[in-house]
Amino acid sequence: MGASTLAYIVLLAMAFSVASASDPSPLQDFCVAVNDTNDSVFVNGKFCKDPKLATPNDFFFSGLRVPGNTSNKLGSMVTPANVAQIPGLNTLGVSLARVDYAPYGLNPPHSHPRATEILTVLEGTLYVGFVTSNPDNRLISKVLHKGDVFVFPQGLIHFQLNVGKTNAVAIASLSSQNPGVITIANAVFGSKPAISADVLTKAFQVDKNVVNYLQSQFWTDNHTY
Repeated sequence: MGASTLAYIVLLAMAFSVASASDPSPLQDFCVAVNDTNDSVFVNGKFCKDPKLATPNDFFFSGLRVPGNTSNKLGSMVTPANVAQIPGLNTLGVSLARVDYAPYGLNPPHSHPRATEILTVLEGTLYVGFVTSNPDNRLISKVLHKGDVFVFPQGLIHFQLNVGKTNAVAIASLSSQNPGVITIANAVFGSKPAISADVLTKAFQVDKNVVNYLQSQFWTDNHTY
């Protein structure tokens, strides 16, 4: 294989990897998502409404003006504004979420499989961080104040903790219309059916009684849907 041919293959592979790194680019002004399959077109996981029938409400959501209910074990609540709440986001590749924190409330370690997140603190003081992938598993963390911004790379485990004595609020911007969320504790110890204790005792190097205790807990989901 010639050097020029090899170089072409490498460049082509890089182009494909970049092209698949986020939601596909839209090929029209918008594609309002609908559940009705009659006279509609299936695009990027959703059916599209006839553009002539689009209304302002297809691009509108008032839910972020309402504080989330933080009276749970975690002391936090995430209110998403993605394609499920705003049908007009379909194919546009962006979404938002409001995160409310009670004093010392935690948005627990989780990841977004399909999006990078940029977090802006509106009120309060947050300790935030993410962990890099194997083998380093390096913690990159910082204390944020009102107006500060922090980025969580796509797919990496991250968290936010309100370290102040008052409520805190943040807005998360995400690079996908449907970023998804995997809360680590819920997924590992709250799966249905449960993961075998033999797997978890070896994976976490703890006694089986510890695993049984963790699996018996009620794992809070701090997301509204």
